[in-house]
Amino acid sequence: MRSSIHSFTVDTPDPFALATWWSEVTGAPLGEDDVPGDPEAMVALPTGPPLLFVQVDDAKVVKNRLHIDLEPDGPREEEVARLLGIGATLVADQRRPDGTGWAVLADPEGNEFCVLRSAAERALTSAPS
Repeated sequence: MRSSIHSFTVDTPDPFALATWWSEVTGAPLGEDDVPGDPEAMVALPTGPPLLFVQVDDAKVVKNRLHIDLEPDGPREEEVARLLGIGATLVADQRRPDGTGWAVLADPEGNEFCVLRSAAERALTSAPS
């Protein structure tokens, strides 16, 4: 027997607003029937499980124990700038002078995620991150 991941679920006071933000981040659509005020909203990623946003009354207060790593389809620095421009905040800068590393950002509700280098950027060096 085995189990498959059905979805990645994020608790939030406003599922539609946060799902809309992540839809912009990923370029993936919201569920067809998602509307403001719904207790759940979903971002249907092109591959793999969807992101499911579920309404909870409490705000996030501690560091995530699980987070999302994003791999941009273009240069990491451009993606970090784009995400900061749409409301992300820089939490920790782990980028190194040689181009390796990553940037830790937070979404508008403080959920941390990392922006890695693109596949093309990783191919230029032997370092994995």
